[in-house]
Amino acid sequence: MNDMTKAPVLIAGAGIGGLTAALSLHAAGIDAVVLESSRDIRPLGVGMNLLPHGVRELIELGLGDDLAALGVATAEHVFCDSAGERLFTEPRGKSVGYHWPQYSIHRGELQQLLLERVRERLGPDAVRTGLRLLDFTEHPDGVRVRVRDRARDTDETFEGAALIGADGLHSTVRTRLHPKEGPLSWSGQRMWRGVTVMEEPFLTGRSMVVASDGTASLVAYPIGRNRVNWVCLVRVAEPGPLPEDGAVDTADDYRAGRLDEALSHYDGWSLGWLDVHELLKRSDHILEYPMVDREPLTSWGRGRVTLLGDAAHPMYPAGANGASQAILDARVLAHELARAGDDVPAGLAAYESARLEATANVVHAGRAMERAAGPAMLNRGMLAQIMEFYRKMADSEVAELNARPSLTPAAAGRHGTP
Repeated sequence: MNDMTKAPVLIAGAGIGGLTAALSLHAAGIDAVVLESSRDIRPLGVGMNLLPHGVRELIELGLGDDLAALGVATAEHVFCDSAGERLFTEPRGKSVGYHWPQYSIHRGELQQLLLERVRERLGPDAVRTGLRLLDFTEHPDGVRVRVRDRARDTDETFEGAALIGADGLHSTVRTRLHPKEGPLSWSGQRMWRGVTVMEEPFLTGRSMVVASDGTASLVAYPIGRNRVNWVCLVRVAEPGPLPEDGAVDTADDYRAGRLDEALSHYDGWSLGWLDVHELLKRSDHILEYPMVDREPLTSWGRGRVTLLGDAAHPMYPAGANGASQAILDARVLAHELARAGDDVPAGLAAYESARLEATANVVHAGRAMERAAGPAMLNRGMLAQIMEFYRKMADSEVAELNARPSLTPAAAGRHGTP
């Protein structure tokens, strides 16, 4: 009997990566249960991008129509200066030849979509909320996971065939596996993010703009329902370990930010086709946090325990690749576990082997892109070189992705086509 018919794969974390892993395992005929610390999973956060290699995997999980209804198919990235002069334009998604689009979408709405589909397909109890992971122990036939029931203030134990740590930037599973890592790595940049309702679209209505004056940068793109997601990035220190003395706030997507601090860096900006001050001032709420990542690990897990998504390879948002890489992790994980049959540790080892170097390349490419920014953002030739370097290091080549076989097991069939 297959090990994974005896006990489910336990997934710590109901974020985009963890929920995609549950859907992918189910499609491969493997039971899964998601353990989430939050008592209530709400559509929090701001906008994000799904690149074609991530979109392909969600379409093959049967979510193509849902994504098209929720997101905006990004047509181009437009780089300009603080006066709105276009410096470099890069076509995206189907515009550059991929069989699948790039989508700009609200992170919380995508998470809610995945949550709904997990509960529909795996059952209403497939995602258990309010359970904070405390510890885990391996035994010859599985993993025993101890959690704290936050509502009852009691401990509970789950038995699983494997444990997947998809519990984000501050992963408990990663801390247990790698207890001596130290602080997060900080780029030296602070970020302010928000979402603003705008009745009039800018440029094509499907354009992402990246504007810079050589010191401060602004990223803005539509995410559907007349909403524009924006990000302000400003360097305030040299790269190094994130201070632990309170001088810099901890990385938290939901820390409230101050409008005046963000606006002060954009005096004199006049893009013409986009009013930057109005964009920022009309946001309902502003989030603020440092841009951080971690040095790539030489191994993620051991035996029946591994990591996925931000828990495995936190990366800078440069390149907008974090969610897509987590989705790829989830799909490869299910693919390798299905291939391994009874040998769960071998399946997890094959997953790690397939994804470890690939994701490390994305982390390093994001760092290189961020550190090459600044004055280079105003140089047409340098912009083209930076984007070409990132594409080769971190994005799937068009022909390569279009030709790659599906990660969906043949017996499971496909839910969607390009």
